[in-house]
Amino acid sequence: QVRLVESGGGLVQAGGSLRLSCAASAGTFSTYAMGWFRQAPGKERQFLAVISTSGSRTNYADSVKDRFTISRDNAQNTVYLQMNSLKPEDTAVYYCAAGMGIWSSLSSHNAYNYWGQGTQVTVSS
Repeated sequence: QVRLVESGGGLVQAGGSLRLSCAASAGTFSTYAMGWFRQAPGKERQFLAVISTSGSRTNYADSVKDRFTISRDNAQNTVYLQMNSLKPEDTAVYYCAAGMGIWSSLSSHNAYNYWGQGTQVTVSS
C-alpha cells in the first residue's frame, strides 16, 4: 500500500508559477513510476507527465511539455511538478499517482495503482 499526499496548490495569476509536491508513505517509492494528472470540473482526468523509477526518463502531454517539469527525489520519497507560465485553462485539481505498468502505458490513468487526494490549482486571468 502506498499513501500519496499532494501539496503546493493554490491561487496564482496567469503567467505565474507553482511547484506541486507529492509525498509517498512507502519505502518502496523508488520502485514506482510516478505520474501527474489533473481534472477540471466536467472533464475527464488528463495525463500531464510521468517519470521513471530512477528519474532518467520523462514524458509529457503536448499541452504542458514546454511549461511543466516533473522530477523526483527518491531519498525523500517525493515527486514534484514545477509549473510555469500558468494559464487559466490550467485550473483543475491535480493528482499524483504511482504505477508499475510498462512505460508506454503510463499516460493512461488505468496504469496507476495508487492516487493522492488531489490539490486544487486555480489560475486567475
